[in-house]
Amino acid sequence: MTQTSPILVIGATGKAGSRIVAKLEALGHLVRGASRRSSPAFDWEDETTWAPALAGAEIVFVAFVPDLAAKGAPEAIEKFTAKAAAAGVKRVVLLSGRGEDNAMRSEAIIQASGLGYTIVRASWFNQNFSEGHFLPAVLEGFVSLPASDKKEPFIDVDDIADVAVAALTDERHLGQVYEVTGPRLLTFAEAVAEISAASGRPVTYAHIALADFHAALVPEVGEATADFLHDLCEEVFDGRNEHVSDGVQRALGRAPRDFADFCKEQAAAGAWNAAV
Repeated sequence: MTQTSPILVIGATGKAGSRIVAKLEALGHLVRGASRRSSPAFDWEDETTWAPALAGAEIVFVAFVPDLAAKGAPEAIEKFTAKAAAAGVKRVVLLSGRGEDNAMRSEAIIQASGLGYTIVRASWFNQNFSEGHFLPAVLEGFVSLPASDKKEPFIDVDDIADVAVAALTDERHLGQVYEVTGPRLLTFAEAVAEISAASGRPVTYAHIALADFHAALVPEVGEATADFLHDLCEEVFDGRNEHVSDGVQRALGRAPRDFADFCKEQAAAGAWNAAV
């Protein structure tokens, strides 16, 4: 069947969205990448940008900024879903997060919307260490989070993108909830140790109290972002996510990428070579 409308990717400049755009284009699909800097632009904080971005699209990938765990996310998703349906969208692939109450509420809104849907519920990204929030700390040699010794099945963003592309291009994934994780559990200390071993760069991890974590963030990222990260860590670092899931296997018929392989590739690519 010839594709006559673009696949809309909201969050096209993000870690997942940029990969999804590239993979769809490599497969020959017509893609409209939407972000604050695209034309037409898409801004979650400006509802007037939503309809122009949605115009003519029947299939949409949705990544909410900053995260579905944020306050107000379900309300925004509810408004967006109504606009999407009115614009003629037929199905939505939602990037969600594990163990987050607002994410679960947002998923339920999508599932009850009458639109076709696939939920991709992801654990913490491997790439947070190489191109995200944790990279500056890795380069400084010291990662500190209020995670104690809790374990996380870190997921590679390329696996997330592969699952999303499958869902966007194949109706057999309709109605599925894919909880995607890596193949094994790691504490943050263990993850940082694997980065250090692969890169040859001394990097250590230390637990920090939640209140101290918040206080340290405020001058760096501002009160609002510090509050969000405080609340997110308080919510998910209680052990609720200490299990692996089979979403990658069910969606793609293959195993997810291991964190050690991610470390070796990123080290070889020089992701952690920059001077502080």
